[in-house]
Amino acid sequence: MSTAMKNIQASYAFMERNANLVKRYWAWEIVWLVYSIANSLSVSFIGLGMEALSGAEANVNGRYLVLYLVIGTLVWRYLTTIFYWITEVISIERWEGTIEYTLMAPINRAVHMAGQTIFAVVYGLFFTGVIMAVTVMIFDVDLTNANLMGALLMLISGSLSFIGISIMFSVLPLLFPERGAQMTHIVVAVLMLVSGVYYPIEVLPDFLQAISVISPATYVLDGVRLAILEGASTNTLWPYVWPVLLMGIVAIPIGLKVFGLAEKYAKRTGKLARNG
Repeated sequence: MSTAMKNIQASYAFMERNANLVKRYWAWEIVWLVYSIANSLSVSFIGLGMEALSGAEANVNGRYLVLYLVIGTLVWRYLTTIFYWITEVISIERWEGTIEYTLMAPINRAVHMAGQTIFAVVYGLFFTGVIMAVTVMIFDVDLTNANLMGALLMLISGSLSFIGISIMFSVLPLLFPERGAQMTHIVVAVLMLVSGVYYPIEVLPDFLQAISVISPATYVLDGVRLAILEGASTNTLWPYVWPVLLMGIVAIPIGLKVFGLAEKYAKRTGKLARNG
């Protein structure tokens, strides 16, 4: 059997392992899905709330605000789903009691992460699609003029950069067994602040706007909103696609390098204990 085929099988094995985890803890998946739907609806209702509070004089288009917020919550939910599935790879291994076997196995770490990331993207798209279907149905959102394929292109392109960031920060649970998983939340919080999830980045102070330029979520959110709110053609989304592709090309190798260094340190210092 060729090396390439062996690597494909190894990556698929990690995908299958994650799928089995989802099936095993199906009750938790339902709870998380209900929570995500409720959270998305709560944020989206702000649009109608602003229309009701402002009155006719303010000329606030509640439906536009709803769709603006819906896009923000859905895109952010998708990107953070990828982030957490990858950054929690170590926590899952500790939880399952397989961390020593996985990291000591003669498997290329890129192959390992490939299986983890492919599953995260597929899971994220399915999860987000369910939330979107419920949200569109409840708010009766009209998507007839939306460029859904362009929006999907933006999501997949943005996945690459988030994969690189996720691999990089997945070293935190590896280096800090007790609270490393919780430490990853600060990354999500900072990115949410500067990326314009619920508001245009123009309302941010200048120094935060400068930081938003290096956040891949900024480009994904702007591109998806342009495709859905304005029905922009796929060709016009290129100014938003190429920055996140470039970020992904740079971030993934750096993330793998950082993880490799952290893995060597963890093995040398005995941080692969099953129970943290």
